[in-house]
Amino acid sequence: MNHNRLLGVLALMCATVSLCGDQITGKLDVYWPDVEGGAATLIVTPSGESLLIDTGMPGGRDSGRILALAKDKAKLTRIDYLVTTHMHIDHFGGAAEVAAQLPIGTVFDNGIPDEDPDGNKADRTWVHRSKPYREMQVGARKVIQAGEFLPLKAGGAGGRPSLTVRCVAARQQMATLKQAHNPLCDTPQRKETDTSDNANSIVLLIRFGSFELFIGGDLTWNVEEKLICPSNVVGTVDVMQMNHHGLDVSNNPLLVNALAPTVAVMSNGTEKGCGAETFATLKKTASVQAIYQIHKNLRKDSENNTGTEYIANLDKQCTANPIQLAVDPDGKNYTLSIPAKGHQRTFQTR
Repeated sequence: MNHNRLLGVLALMCATVSLCGDQITGKLDVYWPDVEGGAATLIVTPSGESLLIDTGMPGGRDSGRILALAKDKAKLTRIDYLVTTHMHIDHFGGAAEVAAQLPIGTVFDNGIPDEDPDGNKADRTWVHRSKPYREMQVGARKVIQAGEFLPLKAGGAGGRPSLTVRCVAARQQMATLKQAHNPLCDTPQRKETDTSDNANSIVLLIRFGSFELFIGGDLTWNVEEKLICPSNVVGTVDVMQMNHHGLDVSNNPLLVNALAPTVAVMSNGTEKGCGAETFATLKKTASVQAIYQIHKNLRKDSENNTGTEYIANLDKQCTANPIQLAVDPDGKNYTLSIPAKGHQRTFQTR
């Protein structure tokens, strides 16, 4: 085989798994870029496949930060799967900009509505706002269903742990799972019904061996209850990405207590998220050992912040530091880090 042909074969092999072999570590890597109070989570699997969940706002800032992590840090040559949890622009706005620079394989979402997803018929801007997302070039599109597993490579050969990504809720429909009655459901406290698209958020459960990560978009209070009442369809998790940037219209104590996370991560902004009720819930949840924030809460309620060492960005004019998570190849330990600050802390999976 001549040199040029060999290079071509190697390039093709790299493209089929998103990144080249020297970057495949056997770990599960998760990155939370700073999207200034939007949402984006990049996952690179032990097999080298990539899953991007939400893409922040349009305008180049958020997509640029996502692309920097994807291309420079994770060494990706494509995004294999994109999940858009719901159709709010701080969650889908950067998708077309990412797709313009990195090929995207399959997009999973709830479908793109013809009118404003919050039901505001007077809003005539929706068609314009959604056009880049609607028209971006991707490999395939699919409306996800509750209970569905994403078609990622499971791995598990040679005694290594297997990986699954399951949609446990979509469009207020829950995955079915026969479990005993959850006693936490006996005294629910509900809030006003949410008629926005937040309530339709796609909820994902990522499992790698004994490690579990919960990502629920902007799911809101009353629908959160359905995840764990009358029975818990999620189980307990190691890490919970707090719903809706940590706002108090979400993060029902029933859900947080039932999931019993060891670590909480907030994709918040300087004045968005970090709600007082959410912090009170986390402080009362015995399982929680650490709370991470993308940004320091710079509102007057500064008491609603975690410890400084767990905050990636302390000032409004910041360097957009990401938070990272790496799960060991055996799935038994995981490390949260803020590389720009030299911070890291390791936890055992349960």
